[in-house]
Amino acid sequence: MKQDASRNAAYTVDCEDYVHVVEFNPFENGDSGNLIAYGGNNYVVIGTCTFQEEEADVEGIQYKTLRTFHHGVRVDGIAWSPETRLDSLPPVIKFCTSAADMKIRLFTSDLQDKNEYKVLEGHTDFINGLVFDPKEGQEIASVSDDHSCRIWNLEGVQTAHFVLHSPGMSVCWHPEETFKLMVAEKNGTIRFYDLLAQQAILSLESEQVPLMSAHWCLKNTFKVGAVAGNDWLIWDITRSSYPQNKRPVHMDRACLFRWSTISENLFATTGYPGKMASQFQIHHLGHPQPILMGSVAVGSGLSWHRTLPLCVIGGDHKLLFWVTEV
Repeated sequence: MKQDASRNAAYTVDCEDYVHVVEFNPFENGDSGNLIAYGGNNYVVIGTCTFQEEEADVEGIQYKTLRTFHHGVRVDGIAWSPETRLDSLPPVIKFCTSAADMKIRLFTSDLQDKNEYKVLEGHTDFINGLVFDPKEGQEIASVSDDHSCRIWNLEGVQTAHFVLHSPGMSVCWHPEETFKLMVAEKNGTIRFYDLLAQQAILSLESEQVPLMSAHWCLKNTFKVGAVAGNDWLIWDITRSSYPQNKRPVHMDRACLFRWSTISENLFATTGYPGKMASQFQIHHLGHPQPILMGSVAVGSGLSWHRTLPLCVIGGDHKLLFWVTEV
């Protein structure tokens, strides 16, 4: 790329709290707006945003908060349920959070009088990843520093429990074959589990530690990406259990890896907050260098828009959005 890849966020939204985590709803929600959730020290905020890239009459970004949920403890993770609908009567907002008190909370709201949450208890250390089953939304998977991956039903009952060899960092569900689950461990092992047989069926090795984040490419489920040490790594699981591609990206150690939802060649990574700022980069497999670089004073969280080449990161009382080309 000829032009300088580093740039400021295209859009920002001011928030009342420091943002620890932010997630676009990855599922079709029946409304033109895109649901977004972010979590801070005490609250989870659900909002909608529309961008000029998708609506001609919008200038920049149009953001609206739908509801703020009191959480009472720092929010570490958020996962959307596929049951969330804005076009139903009444609407359904359903998501779960992981928190600093090692508990999962499952929230259900109709954006009016019904606002419920259920606590799922069992983990004995910090929860690093959680996800709903993407088809039915009737189960939640979570991974933790307690060396376990647990599957829960919506009543809060554990339906499966896998013992890991090191802290569980990321968990992803296969978009079609919902009996397949990917679990990434800090020791550099990524395992795929068959939930029907309740056993591992395949494993990958990063050969680098610590592995901090991994993600299954939903556009091409033969691809898995991760960050470990200072590098990003990409596997083709049909070819080898070792990475096919890797490159050093972050000076201060890499933190998060997320595939774009619209292209199997586009992904983003973040670095740990360094002395000054957290680094954020968007990469394209066709380019040797990052195609976009940004820095956030104290960035945390990373999520791709469902239909646009657009990323969001949480910051100090801000959401920051970057747009790239596919």
